[in-house]
Amino acid sequence: MLIHPHIDPVALQLGPLAIHWYGLTYLAAFALFVGLARLRLQHTPYAQQVALGTWSKQDIEDILFYGVMGVVLGGRLGYCLFYKPLYYAANPLEVFAVWQGGMSFHGGMLGVFVATAVFAWQRQRAWLWVTDFIAPCVPTGLAAGRVGNFINGELWGREADPTLPWAMVFPNSGSLIPRHPSQIYQFLGEGLLLFVVLWLYARKPRPVGAVSGVFMIGYGSLRFMAEYFREPDAHLGLLALGMSMGQWLCVPMVAVGVVLWWHAVRQPQAAH
Repeated sequence: MLIHPHIDPVALQLGPLAIHWYGLTYLAAFALFVGLARLRLQHTPYAQQVALGTWSKQDIEDILFYGVMGVVLGGRLGYCLFYKPLYYAANPLEVFAVWQGGMSFHGGMLGVFVATAVFAWQRQRAWLWVTDFIAPCVPTGLAAGRVGNFINGELWGREADPTLPWAMVFPNSGSLIPRHPSQIYQFLGEGLLLFVVLWLYARKPRPVGAVSGVFMIGYGSLRFMAEYFREPDAHLGLLALGMSMGQWLCVPMVAVGVVLWWHAVRQPQAAH
């Protein structure tokens, strides 16, 4: 069995200022988004829009700002509503105690949907046109986040067969049980694999909404599978049908993605 290496969560200490590895993974996620989004501007038909002056590099920075706000607000509210609704109903002020931890990807995704809808409305652009643009640029950020989870030794996996070559003991779990390094599984699946699939799919002209649909189907499916190896939240455990909360949240995500993709490819509309 492998032992999770104890990594100091503080990457750099400058007097009273502590720079955490987790914060650096967020910076890496933002930098990757900006770099990939600039490459996206070279794809058809965004390159044509840049030539016409209707898309620019400034739009990328603005979308990132809106997206960060959506991730933070949506992720926090989603965690409170999906994972501990009774607790936060009884302690509403603790919703703002973000330093205590507690973020939900699915809530963050809904927050990004709202944020991009506001951006699209302000710029008078179709909302799905915007989400199709950013979708291939998101998985690398998710991958960076999973690296942060692994460094912190959090969100560990379920018990694994001790003979599994990469079974790992996570001391932060409070036990010496060998577990699946589910953070790595998610890094490879929802991060790298989803990025490759989306990037290749989006390089060719697609109907409006199709790329967004593939993102939702891809992430939802890969996260659903990864949840079989990830330890469910201690205060929730497994829910109906032996599925975790993360899996139940993926079900409507995949369903909406399938409908969105099917509707997009069947419409007689211009591809992009």
